[in-house]
Amino acid sequence: MVFSKPADSVAFAKESLEESYLNLEEGNWLKVAINKSIIDMKENAFCGEPIRKNLIPKEYIKLYKINNLWWYPLPNAWRLLYSLVTPENKELLAIIIEFMNHKDYERRF
Repeated sequence: MVFSKPADSVAFAKESLEESYLNLEEGNWLKVAINKSIIDMKENAFCGEPIRKNLIPKEYIKLYKINNLWWYPLPNAWRLLYSLVTPENKELLAIIIEFMNHKDYERRF
């Protein structure tokens, strides 16, 4: 069964992460890819691939109080990690946790 539900909003988990994204030059391949991921999440919050709960890094659980984690493939073997939250069960928010190259992704998991 495939879920499909648009995210009401997409946000960055940390201000420093959002600043890193905003500081990328317009047209930069990574910024273009992240923009596409945001559009995709707004169309379907479940567009990424789920990461098994036992593989979610404990630091993410502690820092962000999440119980789910998804990865979205970016070009050049990069990954975008995000979580879905439903504050007060009123809306579905996609929270971007991190974006990284494949080597760092493999180390993390």
